[in-house]
Amino acid sequence: MSTTATCDISASAQQATKTGPTILVVDDSPIDRRVVAAYLQNGLSARILTAANGLEALKILRREQPTLVLTDINMPDMNGLELIESIRENFPSLPVVIMTANGSEEFALQALQSGAASYVPKRELNNHLVSTVEGVLAAVHQERRKNRLLECITKLDCEYELENDPALVPHFVTHIQEQLMRMKLCDEHGKIRFGIAIEEALLNGLYHGNLELSSDLRQDGSNEFNVLAEQRRSMLPFSQRRLHVHVIANSNEAAFVVRDEGPGFDVSKLPDPTEPENLLKASGRGMLLIRTFMDEVKHNSTGNQLTMVKRRREVL
Repeated sequence: MSTTATCDISASAQQATKTGPTILVVDDSPIDRRVVAAYLQNGLSARILTAANGLEALKILRREQPTLVLTDINMPDMNGLELIESIRENFPSLPVVIMTANGSEEFALQALQSGAASYVPKRELNNHLVSTVEGVLAAVHQERRKNRLLECITKLDCEYELENDPALVPHFVTHIQEQLMRMKLCDEHGKIRFGIAIEEALLNGLYHGNLELSSDLRQDGSNEFNVLAEQRRSMLPFSQRRLHVHVIANSNEAAFVVRDEGPGFDVSKLPDPTEPENLLKASGRGMLLIRTFMDEVKHNSTGNQLTMVKRRREVL
């Protein structure tokens, strides 16, 4: 097995690469490592680190901070697919580009699905390696600059109008979670709890408000609730209704107003989800989570609008 080491380049070349990206090349072939290193040094003035397999690469990642990982797929001990999965879990912001050889197309597709940012066939290294790596690095740089700009936000006041599509809900929740994290209104643990509360509020407004579906349809374990929901999404008057969300946030707290266009309900008849006999009912679970994870919760008089407030904790 090859020893993990920085690629052999002259002292003058090392000096020239200090301002370029640091790229970790992972390949069990010493010849391929040298060829790839030469392309990247000449084309990008890159500093090159090398490893013979995924295990060696992970050791380097624990002590170095490369800009990008370029890896083969078929390697001993830990292959490229396993390496990508480990990087996604432990270094989620680190981009990975894979090198594919003839016969590894299926594994290349798996690698892209697992989180690789791009790929380049080994037979096309001379023509496409540098441009592929340049494209990925440019995208990463742009994303990081965007994130730095978003972190400058001190106040937020946004209004959204969502269709009755439950598939939009998790994407919307993720978007709001990212905003609050950047404003330091919650930590990772609070982000999860806050996200669950927002998702429950949106789904309640969508299903029970706009589509007028009763939670009782879920009690017997049948699929009637989902079937009827899909039908009403394309039926009048349900299909014309929208979910309105107003988000107001500053450095101290965030307020979320979720309003549906349904007929509303008598708020006084809402069962107390904290009562033991109601804990296992489908109708109480959402409000229990919302009340538990938010600092302030209230309905309007007609029952079609829910306001939730989340305040910043002193220690994040």
